[in-house]
Parts: sequence; structure tokens; C-alpha cells
Amino acid sequence: MPTLNWMGKEKVVNHHRDVQYRVLERIPEKGVLDSHGSDCGNMIIHGDNLEALKALLPEYEGKIKCIFIDPPYNTGEEGWVYNDNVNDPRIRKWLGQVVGKEGEDFSRHDKWLCMMYPRLRLLQKLLAKDGIISVAIDDNEVFNLGEIMNEIFGASNRLACAPWLSEPSGGKEKTKLRNGHEYILIYTNGSIESLSRDVVLPGKLTLKDSKGPYKKGRELRKWGGNSQREDRPNQWFGVTAPDGTVVYPYKNDGTEGHWRWSKKNPGMQEILRDPEYAYWELCPYDKGVVVNGETERWVPFEKIRQEKRSIGWATWLDKYGYNSDATAELKAIFGSKPFDTPKPLALISWIVSLYDSSDEDVFILDSFAGSGTTAHAVLNVNKGDGGHRHFIMVEMMDYADNITAERVRRVIHGYGEGKSAVAGIDSGFSYYELGSELFRGDGTISSDVTRADLARYVWATETRTPYEDLAVEHHYLLGEHARVVYYLAWEPGEETTLTYDLLRELPRRGAPTVIYADRCVIAPERLDEMNVVFKRVPDQIARI
Repeated sequence: MPTLNWMGKEKVVNHHRDVQYRVLERIPEKGVLDSHGSDCGNMIIHGDNLEALKALLPEYEGKIKCIFIDPPYNTGEEGWVYNDNVNDPRIRKWLGQVVGKEGEDFSRHDKWLCMMYPRLRLLQKLLAKDGIISVAIDDNEVFNLGEIMNEIFGASNRLACAPWLSEPSGGKEKTKLRNGHEYILIYTNGSIESLSRDVVLPGKLTLKDSKGPYKKGRELRKWGGNSQREDRPNQWFGVTAPDGTVVYPYKNDGTEGHWRWSKKNPGMQEILRDPEYAYWELCPYDKGVVVNGETERWVPFEKIRQEKRSIGWATWLDKYGYNSDATAELKAIFGSKPFDTPKPLALISWIVSLYDSSDEDVFILDSFAGSGTTAHAVLNVNKGDGGHRHFIMVEMMDYADNITAERVRRVIHGYGEGKSAVAGIDSGFSYYELGSELFRGDGTISSDVTRADLARYVWATETRTPYEDLAVEHHYLLGEHARVVYYLAWEPGEETTLTYDLLRELPRRGAPTVIYADRCVIAPERLDEMNVVFKRVPDQIARI
């Protein structure tokens, strides 16, 4: 496969590994809570997006289902500045310099590629295997972007280079061809099983129940990749069949799986209230498989009540909003246009809808958040279909608070007056700043890192699951995952030693146990006998 080379490439292909992990500091007064006092799992982060993506990696690696980014198009008129601290004298000369026009700045394509490559590498790590990434671009860098996307995500994973009609009149170009379009490059990370389908044509509803006609839909148990119980432990629960039997999402081979829907999904809530909302079949396990003394079990399927048929999405995007619509949307919210290059809400809503989120909670990431259109789109699409999408926005510029976050606040609270008033949406978000680096240059832990900061990091690197504060049970307890119990016996500015006395006071004993502490005075052979693994802080904490 052909590869693209540019000045500084050899220094940036692995630069994402050198970026230090920084703590995310929540700023409560800049966030919004919903009517239940929740931030709804939504985040807006102010800070350099390379460092912010690294900060997200421990908890969100492989979990982001949909990414949209709208990076600088490198037109020479955007005033963007190269700021990555890459250890190369040629690249260091670029630091702090505004990237200029072609003919004035002969290295502008090199700078753009050096900026984009490590960010795409981190985005690829954050993206789920069945996730989708979409990148907006125009003619200035579309070919270069395609080459590095092929290199990072794989050419076989390119879904489309979709042209978007951004200026119906053809734009303002006076001296050459007026194209009036931009592009959306769309890639998956290895699987298209969660790509949604465009619903357009009618289908027959051949079955009927007390609620009306329907047809049999998909099985409610998750199939294929990421279908084990441990992949979605909160989606392993009992559902009552029409005969009163409580069924669990066992797979055909008898192993434990999980439902496609969580208990929060409106469809699952209906089935839990009334089994008739599902279609039920008595299905056998694989030959020779017996579970709880049974060779078969009740299996629920969706009931489809809309006459429809799904087909693939068209990728000539001529009906998904124009730049003029994006400007009008900002003016409706702010009363003026506080951002120069917004994207229209309809376009980002279409991108958000490309991932089928009906089955589970879905995280949508935009690391070039700009005016906050992606967050606005997530809120609107959730409101329309009852989905459980969560946004993570990253913006490095100072307007992260007064434009990006402020737009989301106004969408949540409602905006406009009289006939132009738009009702609010019951949702929330937390606002974060990038804090200090977790580790100093000598490998020790930074002095202003709190125990909560380190606990979240250690738990994420060990389990790749969300952290829950269990200090009520025991101050050192991190949690239990895959039948292993984790403790962090560490306090800032103190030295904690693993002793027999400390072991005796820990509440969850007997299971395999991992304990982080500064020192240990128990002999290794005794730890082995007790099924305890000691890991020293900070030496044996994994580095992301």
C-alpha cells in the first residue's frame, strides 16, 4: 500500500506515546445538571486536544462509538498555530507560529500532517472496533487526510469519502472552478455491524397481538463481537417471559452473554413491565449444552410495528444543511455569529445517526468542538428517538466556556423568544480543565495529584471500566472486576506499607486481590499463599 511521507513524519508517528497523562479537573460551576441532578455522562473539556485525548484514554479506550472532528482545513486563513512539543529541532522552529498561505508558508502541509497524525492515532485507540469516525475536510488536505486515515485505520475500513454540498451557489471563488462542496471521510475501526440503516421503504406486518399488527424483529440478546457478559455487565439481568419464567441472556453455547438493551432503554422498560411487548420463542441451546438443567430457553425478540425497510445510507450529502444554515442556527442561539466556521445541525445529526445506538449507551466524541454543534446534535437526536448517547467535547481555545459550553447551556435551558422560542432539553454536562501531569519527569507522582485522581487512573488501567467510589465500604477499596479485588493503599505525601494488620482490615478477602502501596513487608511466598499481588507505587503503575 502506498504511504505518504512528509517532513517530520518519523518524529510524530509515535508522538502520542510521549504525551504525558494529565488529570481532568472538574469545574462544577461551569456545568449543568438535569432535573435528577445528573450530568448525564456528558463532558466538555477545555484544553489541548492531544493532551485531552490522552487523558480520556484510560477510561474510554475502545469505547467511543462515534467520532466526528472538524479540524482546520489548512486554507492559510484560519490562523491556527502548531503547538505540539515534539523532540525535533526542525519541528520546534514551528512552535507558536501561525500557519500561513501556500506560497508564503512552504511547510504548511507538513505542519498540518504533523498536527493531525498523533491525534488520529489516539482517536483510533479510543474508537470501538465497531465504531465510526467521520472527518470534515475540503480540497486543501483531502488527499493527504485520506492517505494518513488509510495508514492508521486501514484502507479496507474506509466507508466513504462523502461530498457535502456546503454552498449551493458554488461559493465565493472568482478565479477558478467554484465547487461549493466539502467532504466527510468516514471510516470504521474494523467492523460495520453497528452501522445504522436508512429507513425508507414499507414492509409487511404479518403478525398481530392485543396492541395491533407487528412483525418479528431482532433477537434482544447481543450477537457477534463484544457479546460476553463481562463486555456489558450491567446488561445481564433477568427478563420475565409470558409463562412467568425469568430468563437471562445465555448464548447458544451456554455461556453468559448480555442483552442489546440496558434497563434504561424505553423498549426494555416496556418489556420488563409487560412481556407482551416482546416476541418470544422457545429456542434450543447447541447440541449437548445444558444450562440449569434445561436444553432450551425462552428468547425475546423485538416487535416491529412500523412498516419500513432499511437500506444503506446515500453519501451524496446535498440535503443535510448548508453553511448558511449553521450561521442562522448560531444567530438564533446567541443573537449574533460568535464563531466563523460552524457546521449545520442537520449534517452532524446525520453523522451521529450513522451509529445504531438503539442497543446501548453510546459515547460521541468531538475533539475539535468549535461552536458545539456536535453536542447540540446529540441532545436533539436523543430527544427525537429516546436514545442514550453521551457527548464528549474537547476545545482548546478560550471560547470553550463562552461559546462551546454556553451553546449547550442554552440548548438545555431553552433559547429564543416568542414564536422563535425553542424549548429546553432535560440534560446536563460536566465542564473540565486539563490539570497537572500525573507523573513527573522522574517517574514520581506529582505533588498536587489527589488520591481520587490516582484511584481513577489505576482502576481504569487495570480494568478499562468506569470507576465508582467505594470509600464507604473501605477507604482503600477500588472495586472488583472479573472476580479480582483491587485496593489502592496510598495517600499524597505519605508512605503506606502493606502489612498483615492492613490485610486483616480489608473487607473483601479470599478472592484474588491486587494491592497497590508504597512498600510491602510481607514475604512474596506468603502473598502467593493468600492469593495477593502487591504492586508498588509508582513503579508498577501502568503508563498509558
